[in-house]
Amino acid sequence: MKTLVRSFAIAVALYAGAASAADKVTTFPIDQVMGKADAPITIIDYSSTTCGHCANLHKTALPKIKSEWVDTGKAKLIYRDFPTGPAALSLGASMIAHCSGKDRYFGVLGMIMEQQDKWMGAANPLDALKKMVRLAGMTSEDVDACLQRQDLATAIQDRARDGAKTYGIESTPTLIINGKVVEGAAPYEEFDKILKAAAK
Repeated sequence: MKTLVRSFAIAVALYAGAASAADKVTTFPIDQVMGKADAPITIIDYSSTTCGHCANLHKTALPKIKSEWVDTGKAKLIYRDFPTGPAALSLGASMIAHCSGKDRYFGVLGMIMEQQDKWMGAANPLDALKKMVRLAGMTSEDVDACLQRQDLATAIQDRARDGAKTYGIESTPTLIINGKVVEGAAPYEEFDKILKAAAK
């Protein structure tokens, strides 16, 4: 985990090969998108369900990004899993969010992030996750069936590898804002500055 999540200092760099327009971003079948498809700014959030800094980002800056930029139609947000250690737990929690269904995805992901300390600190993290997602209508059997889906596990891992190759991602959270790579759980004000610059 230290290798993947080695730096949380804010670093902003323009990735030379990245698309600067929203319609040039490579898409994946498992992408989960929040906001209008034709929004002028595209934010890609590479995060891990077991990363404490990612959980902090999802509890602090992202709600304001959603209300100020996504809900107003100025930006859309694409969430992409970037599993970190413990690998099986991170990947499994990501899979459960996907299996909850498109309409419930962001709600379940939000629960996983907001209650990360609780389920990761449990004697049996999987049982804790199962209890938590009952609120989203997922049974224990649903979760077990989900975790057997090798196609989904492979799709998540392949997309993460593409993120590392395309954007040079090595740590989480990392946000791509219209081609600019932003590493770390920055306060909302930092993201707001970058988003305003992208909107010009």
